[in-house]
Amino acid sequence: MQQHSTIRESGSDKAFTIVNYVILSIVLLIILYPLIYVVSASFSSSYAVLSGKVWLWPVEPSLDGYKAVFKNKNILTGFQNTVFYTIAGTLINVIMTILAAYPLSRRDFNGRNVFMLIFVFTMMFSGGLIPTYFIVKELHMIDTVWAMLIPTALSVWNVIIMRTYFQTTIPHELLEASQMDGCNDFRFLRSIVLPLSGPILAVIALFYAVGHWNQYFNAMIYLKDPELYPLQLILRDILVQNEVKIDMLGDVKTAAARQGLRELLKYSLIVVSSVPLLIVYPFVQKFFVKGVMIGSIKG
Repeated sequence: MQQHSTIRESGSDKAFTIVNYVILSIVLLIILYPLIYVVSASFSSSYAVLSGKVWLWPVEPSLDGYKAVFKNKNILTGFQNTVFYTIAGTLINVIMTILAAYPLSRRDFNGRNVFMLIFVFTMMFSGGLIPTYFIVKELHMIDTVWAMLIPTALSVWNVIIMRTYFQTTIPHELLEASQMDGCNDFRFLRSIVLPLSGPILAVIALFYAVGHWNQYFNAMIYLKDPELYPLQLILRDILVQNEVKIDMLGDVKTAAARQGLRELLKYSLIVVSSVPLLIVYPFVQKFFVKGVMIGSIKG
């Protein structure tokens, strides 16, 4: 019979473990409490929020904030625009990243170090905001959806991560074997490389999607038509510029409705703008360690 022996922890090891649990619990509370407060405030009445009665759980439960969110046309339009920018932008980003990273990962690609140096140079030094604006303007993308998609079509950092993943995960012998069978480069990429690169594709796609979902600066610079505004820019107008229009009041109650609605909208919009990514994250979280760590070991 096999005897299973366990290593006894010394007193200092037990103390170290206890201290770790205490510190991690405190950090968890510090991070978790603001999230709980935002959700609770969004489901509370405007009076409870303004009077500071909300601490942990919703006080005087109400859906007035969410009614105002989904009743306002600008918010709904912004939400639809953000969904479009996120899906279309992420698709463009992932395709561009693959087309840049895969050739740079190939040993037989002549001059790949020169191209990599050029890519890294653009990451370290850029033309700046004004030259970028003039380029976007000369391409006639001002006040169009392309202004939200093309200027951010590629991230050099993500190219480096994906290139390193291809180098460390896809054996060169696999390429040689496929070439002996008459497989061309595009078919090898489509049929072999991409199916084996699920973790890094999921991670990179999430990185890009979060960036597009939270994007507001480019919209503020390049967009003039409110019909093209993303949700984050509308949220910024409400939170920073205190722009709560009278047509938002709708069925929200009584005299302090303007200030109360602003507070409700603040928390309700934070929840509404965060929920889609929180829903998607658990499905790709398992790929993070495998995808990012393999992609960052070398190179």
